[in-house]
Amino acid sequence: MVTPFVLPRVASLDDPLRLAVLISGGGSGLDSLLKFQESEPRCHRTVLVLADSEGAAGLEHGRKAGIASKGIPIPPGVGIPERRLAHEAMVESQLQSSDAELVVLSGYMRILTPSFVGNWKGRIVNVHPSLLPDFPGAHAHRDVLSSGVSTTGCTVHLVDEGVDTGTILAQREVPVLPEDNEETLQERVKEVEHVLYPEVIDMLCSGQFSL
Repeated sequence: MVTPFVLPRVASLDDPLRLAVLISGGGSGLDSLLKFQESEPRCHRTVLVLADSEGAAGLEHGRKAGIASKGIPIPPGVGIPERRLAHEAMVESQLQSSDAELVVLSGYMRILTPSFVGNWKGRIVNVHPSLLPDFPGAHAHRDVLSSGVSTTGCTVHLVDEGVDTGTILAQREVPVLPEDNEETLQERVKEVEHVLYPEVIDMLCSGQFSL
């Protein structure tokens, strides 16, 4: 049986939705979201930042903002399926203890198991650096350049049990320039992501989407 999407409650300025942001690297998307939240009153606030390693540089963005921020490395010593489940159990524990209501994946490079997604389906959101359903997966920029297309972009979507297959909430286009390489294309797409993602999160938290 496929778990249905259940969107988060409709929040307000007086009762903002509690966000947990999951990162893997430098956290530039997290930084953009925090600046968006700080710029004026919002119907959401970030209460937790988690990374899949203790050395993730992006944790510092959360700490500087006074947000509980923690690296949870993959536990050693057991088989891969068991490690994934053990890691997700630790993540789930942090989400529950923080009373998180929406999980925001921001450069989080781990694929979540169906069991984890099932607990949060409709309350996990991700941004992907292509115009889905084209170019899913971890190497979108490489695949875009190899294909020869003239337009790419980014997609904000709900997370389901597949890889980059969840319900699309919004997209924004970015031209592919003749001189582009993976690095230059990535930076230009990131600039658009950093504007679109907070805006869509704001819309989701204020009840502007329906399924």
